[in-house]
Amino acid sequence: MSMDKAQEIRELVIRALDDLKGADLLSLDVREKTSVTDIMVICSGTSSRHVKSLTDNVIQKAKAAGVRPLGVEGEAAAEWSLIDLGHVVVHIMLPEVRDFYQLERLWSVGEAAR
Repeated sequence: MSMDKAQEIRELVIRALDDLKGADLLSLDVREKTSVTDIMVICSGTSSRHVKSLTDNVIQKAKAAGVRPLGVEGEAAAEWSLIDLGHVVVHIMLPEVRDFYQLERLWSVGEAAR
């Protein structure tokens, strides 16, 4: 997949998260850190229900654009969900879970793409 396509998916994800008021949205270019994905998008939800709604909206918008998720994890508990869209991986978490794992610090490769 070209980086242009990855950027298109990133923008689709960010719009889907913005639509439902996802908090503290961050996009990281991780191409130099891992071969698993090119971009990670991290977002907070205000409650388990909000995390679930954000997750469902990203999946729905991705499918409508012809992008099938390769995997979705954590939907049941809805404290942290991961949506694997290939070259874009989305993490949606409750604030306390996000604070605990500090993915931004783990994957930080300089300035955020957003």
